Amino acid sequence: MAGPESLDGSSPAPAAPVTAKKYGVTKPISVAGPTEVDFQRNTELEKLLIDSGLFENNEDAAKREAVLGHIEEVVKRWVKHLTQQRGYTDQMVEDANALIFTFGSFRLGVHGPGSDMDSLCVGPSYVNREEDFFITLHDMLAEMEEVTELQPVPDAHVPVMKFKFQGISIDLLYASISVLVVPHDLDISDGSVLYDIDEQTVRSLNGCRVADQILKLVPNIEHFRTTLRSLKFWATRRGVYSNVTGFLGGVNWALLVARICQLYPNAIPSMLVSRFFRVYTQWRWPNPVMLCPIEENELGFPVWDPRRNPRDRTHHMPIITPAYPCMNSSYNVSTSTLRVMMDQFQHGNKVCEEIELNKAQWSALFEPYLFFEEYKNYLQIDIIAADADDLLAWRGWVESRLRQLTLKIERDTYGMLQCHPYPNEYGDSSKPCPHCAFFMGLQRKQGVKVQEGQQFDIRATVEEFKQDVNMYMFWKPGMDIHVSHVRRKQIPAYVFPDGYKRSRPSRHTNQQAERTSEEDAEGCRSQSAEKQLKRKKDSELVDAEKDIPAKRVSISPQRVGSVSPASVISTSGGTSQARCSVEVKLEPSPKIKMGYNEAGCTRRVLNLEEGPVDGVGDPMKPCKQLAQGENDNSSLASNFSIQSLNGEGNACAADLDTRLENGCLNRSRVFENSLAETLEPTLALGVVVEPQGGATSESVQKPEMRHVKSGINSITFGEESFT
Repeated sequence: MAGPESLDGSSPAPAAPVTAKKYGVTKPISVAGPTEVDFQRNTELEKLLIDSGLFENNEDAAKREAVLGHIEEVVKRWVKHLTQQRGYTDQMVEDANALIFTFGSFRLGVHGPGSDMDSLCVGPSYVNREEDFFITLHDMLAEMEEVTELQPVPDAHVPVMKFKFQGISIDLLYASISVLVVPHDLDISDGSVLYDIDEQTVRSLNGCRVADQILKLVPNIEHFRTTLRSLKFWATRRGVYSNVTGFLGGVNWALLVARICQLYPNAIPSMLVSRFFRVYTQWRWPNPVMLCPIEENELGFPVWDPRRNPRDRTHHMPIITPAYPCMNSSYNVSTSTLRVMMDQFQHGNKVCEEIELNKAQWSALFEPYLFFEEYKNYLQIDIIAADADDLLAWRGWVESRLRQLTLKIERDTYGMLQCHPYPNEYGDSSKPCPHCAFFMGLQRKQGVKVQEGQQFDIRATVEEFKQDVNMYMFWKPGMDIHVSHVRRKQIPAYVFPDGYKRSRPSRHTNQQAERTSEEDAEGCRSQSAEKQLKRKKDSELVDAEKDIPAKRVSISPQRVGSVSPASVISTSGGTSQARCSVEVKLEPSPKIKMGYNEAGCTRRVLNLEEGPVDGVGDPMKPCKQLAQGENDNSSLASNFSIQSLNGEGNACAADLDTRLENGCLNRSRVFENSLAETLEPTLALGVVVEPQGGATSESVQKPEMRHVKSGINSITFGEESFT
């Protein structure tokens, strides 16, 4: 790049190489700008977003502003009422104040029609959350005609009150700051608002503070907004937009997109969407995504730091907030949900590569994910209540606990039975009582050898989950939950958009189409007859061996008092081909037999080709998780060093020999530290830290399997094998 013209009019000397501006913790990967083709693709992308109805019109935007004004009037009256009730002076009552701030998609400028409005009420120190907010303000809102579907969630990680005001969904948080009078010009980004408050209040305030920081840290706000709007739309269509279910929510997607904007500061949205998938398919989790160095502060609030905090070492997909105190916003992500998201990133990357080769259009990227065609076996979680209002509260509680069911299954099967929780809610209006349902896809972990007859039994796991759910503090008669297994062909019709399952082509359609001769057709029929005869013989063989005691191998010592034979993984003789049947014994609750148990409760057995036992019949060691991928042969160690979290590369020693709750050793930590400035497809995301010696995974004692009483009713999985 040529330098500016000199004052005397002579030609300037050759300019020194320009160093790329540093955004965030590293230099950009590329500072290249768009080409004509990129501009054309960008126009096509924006047109698709508009045609998809993702932008709000002026009338709806004005209504949102009016609703915010009404809510602010309500909270001001509420604070003045409490000030007077507590006996403060008339002047204090007159000065009493509360403010409403927004955060999330509305504050970032990426909201669309029907989006929730994330709002924060900031009040004085003498107005508390437990009684004043969740009781007094709740009662005030309940009496207003404009307010519907009022649902308090006081025990959430960030306590929230959900409701609709004139049809607009509102998520309202509360923060009590350490002042007697809240100033009208309060700067919520100032660190002084954090003085003398508790951690729940800090988390409530951080929503607004993080949104402001994101907008300050991206190179181009408009490009960031269009890219984020695109990725949120993609995530919703692909079933990975849900923080409560264990995927990513709005702030998580915003932080991931903001980091891509920092790495490609001159790119436009069509380029950024493509680079998003290119980068995150290569990201070495649990490498943290950070927009800026993690800040320490004299206030002493805990910040995300796996060197000091054992819990932080268990996070699978750290996405760190940029405002003090810096936290991991994606702590809900589990092994299963990370696997699902990485699969979706790979799919998105493949489609974007085809778009860049002019082999596909943008519409291909936003094709909906066909969840009910992906798996052969599902868990169906039915939720019922006495009336619609009770169902709203009960559904919200159960949905917030579904992540625990995924974690429990991972824990009790050592990650060998994989879950795919789907965030969409389904309802059947034909049921006699208010009802909704969630679904989880199930499959065994691929590539693991098993012994013959291997079984998983998660009856006790499901029963434990149901017991936890039934501890709901606002439980009312009529609230119930039922967990059952359904095969793909038994999925209820109400989950499909048109009310019925569309025809699914046979797996062997293409092969059969090539067989045109009469002889081939006859051979096909003969083969089918042989399979039926073999299945009949196998069935007779099983009946003949029913009374033969099966050899059982427990993958851990039995605890005292654990006498349920179904709570262990067992092996039995059979054919020469190894099989593993996963057994989930569940039965419909008596309360919902007449409502929605048409699928029946016949006994079925699900065969697997692989499971958690090695080829010689010994139990497998706890699963190995390596940051460098499956082909990494480096051993795990109980101690190894990591890079400092400020992105500058200072080596710090840390003891990371922490075992995860599911019995797996913690992975070698990799931190985003030195992104390569070479070719994008081969960029290095982070520095791999090799173990420093010590015990290998084989020398670590196997964790004890969790046994819980298995006294619940039963059905078993169906005949179809996992794939």
